Amino acid sequence: MATHAVKSEERGIGQQRDYRSGRRNRPAGFRDGCGRARIHARRARRNEAGNLPSKDDVISTTTVVIATVFFFGLFLAVVDWLVQRGVAYVFKIFGV
Repeated sequence: MATHAVKSEERGIGQQRDYRSGRRNRPAGFRDGCGRARIHARRARRNEAGNLPSKDDVISTTTVVIATVFFFGLFLAVVDWLVQRGVAYVFKIFGV
């Protein structure tokens, strides 16, 4: 394994060559290792069933979100009604 890494390093596998200057360039964000293997490992981790929340977690979170939406909707309706009444009162005082 180690000899393979040394040989691939000597041959420049996984690296791009800048033919104008003879230097090896690596694209921004390039890391050592095979790109396909990294992508495959990422997709495998993403698709694991262990990352999904349980049914109870989903139900409790949904309940909290719905209750919060109703609370803020009611709160904003009351604030809107109070501001509407206040503006109407100010217009009544100034005769507009």
